[in-house]
Amino acid sequence: MNRFSAGGSFGITVFGESHGEMIGVVVDGVPAGIPLSEFDFEKDLARRRSGAAGTTPRTESDTPHLVSGIYNGHTTGAPLAIVFYNSNTRSGDYEGLQNTPRPSHADRVAGVKFGGWNDPRGGGHFSGRLTLTLVAAGVIAKKIIGDNVKFNTRISQIGTETDSTKFDAVIAAALADGDSVGGRVECSVSGVPTGIGEPFFDSLESVASHLLFSIPAVKGVSFGAGFDVVNRRGIENNDLIINTEGTTETNNDGGINGGISNGNPICVSVAFKPTASISKKQEFIHLDSGEREIKSIKGRHDACIALRGAVVVESVMAITLASLGLKA
Repeated sequence: MNRFSAGGSFGITVFGESHGEMIGVVVDGVPAGIPLSEFDFEKDLARRRSGAAGTTPRTESDTPHLVSGIYNGHTTGAPLAIVFYNSNTRSGDYEGLQNTPRPSHADRVAGVKFGGWNDPRGGGHFSGRLTLTLVAAGVIAKKIIGDNVKFNTRISQIGTETDSTKFDAVIAAALADGDSVGGRVECSVSGVPTGIGEPFFDSLESVASHLLFSIPAVKGVSFGAGFDVVNRRGIENNDLIINTEGTTETNNDGGINGGISNGNPICVSVAFKPTASISKKQEFIHLDSGEREIKSIKGRHDACIALRGAVVVESVMAITLASLGLKA
């Protein structure tokens, strides 16, 4: 069974392929009466749009079309469908991928899983293009959870560099070498009340991680102090409660205890691997013959996925909170 849906009380289903006619998202659980227009999407969609150094040369209008669940500028309570049309495609760059899959891409596994019937152009349904639908759903989620919830999202690392003034140089060096570089995105969410999340399988971390790993190229997710906790003793890592509202002196647990929000900022760190599509020559294998060939990947791609991934991480955290029932 192929399932492209996620979420609880706020559910999303994504559809489309990178070089198909359109991509889109259907959002369930949207309350009726929320003011909504195409303009509400512009700010976050612009944060994801290409154009900056290190992002893909492929440009699309990324205009959202609200095709259901909206009437007289307000949500109706019915499923809300949003589509984005694809226009700037160069499908010829992707010919032959089913026989010569690209290293560290989904080409081979998708071909096996779907019997060769999958659309390989631009990565098909596995493309980062589909993150546009997550950002759109995130806009709706933010309206549901309300303005009291604030997001502070930043790129904290590119390659081995943590000094943001040197990020451009790191990316430029990778581009000059026909290569790519990884990155880390940190998102802090404040204003979330105590009590969001369920024990065990629907814990706040569980749901957030499940959705965050749907973002192409995400290879690591941690909360609070993350993997650094293994280097500490309990006395160093414990977050002391300093008032009756539950505010803690430190936030090593990232605002979550027992899978439930504790009222402190929810802090998540997300690691993006280097873009697998690079122009630097690599070894490919022909699946029909087993022969190997040295060549470079065609197409237009980001040199650092984290650059446009920051708003996607933020959007997914908003979807997580709405899915767990947080409402303004």
